[in-house]
Amino acid sequence: MTSPAAAGRPQHAAPHPEAPVKLWFCPNDALDPRLAADLARHWLDEQEQQTAGRFLFDRDRRQYLAAHALVRRVLALESGIPEAEAVLWRSSRGRPFLRKPVEGLPRGGRELDFNLSHTDGYNLLGVVRRHRIGVDVERLDRDDRGFEAIVETFAPEETAWVTAAAPGRARDRRTLRLWTLKEAYAKARGLGLGLPFDSFAFTLAPDRGVRGFRPPDGEPPERWRFAELEPEPGVLVAVAVMTGSDEETVLEVHRGFPWSRQAPRRLILPQPVEALC
Repeated sequence: MTSPAAAGRPQHAAPHPEAPVKLWFCPNDALDPRLAADLARHWLDEQEQQTAGRFLFDRDRRQYLAAHALVRRVLALESGIPEAEAVLWRSSRGRPFLRKPVEGLPRGGRELDFNLSHTDGYNLLGVVRRHRIGVDVERLDRDDRGFEAIVETFAPEETAWVTAAAPGRARDRRTLRLWTLKEAYAKARGLGLGLPFDSFAFTLAPDRGVRGFRPPDGEPPERWRFAELEPEPGVLVAVAVMTGSDEETVLEVHRGFPWSRQAPRRLILPQPVEALC
């Protein structure tokens, strides 16, 4: 097993300037709880360790440790900054960023953006070396449900599309498809729930895929690309990426904690979608 010390010395080659968008889908059980706790002692900063210590339930603490160990491991691989030396800061709205050295990242370049999401038992991390990214993951069998309250936050045309489906799993799936996309976009913008979810809207294909996007006032729709994935049955993932309108963007999907050299799944992100009026 790789030791924390060895793990802190990333061995991968420096990424190409046109590096793909990278996505890590990591179930909690991909990282042994004892190892997660050990990595946390070596890697997490004082504030993160204090936060972990305040959880009342072991399952919540395990989720937090797995998610934050994943962040630091991936950032080390991408930036060249060892896990324990990475300095993370948050914007006024709570979005985390990596503090980058003035001279640039050890693995090259000056830009690197990441975004983390987690739901019960699963963690999702997206990383780009240009522009911005937002991600979200949700479970259809979420315990707190609350689907009706979620739908109330949507734009009128989205609400109509959701309620046209039969009550139950079909309607819940439509609800969470929209919710994850909205979360991913708002997080990429750095606004989170500070961006009213009825101020922008998506038109979705029946099964998977964004057909149209009505952005908030003043936001060019051609700057954004979206992807929907279902890495496990009933686990929905959405990705929002800011790119150039003429760029071909590859999405690399990794599974598990990044110890292995297993080849990622590679997908082409769809071109910018039609702007809705």
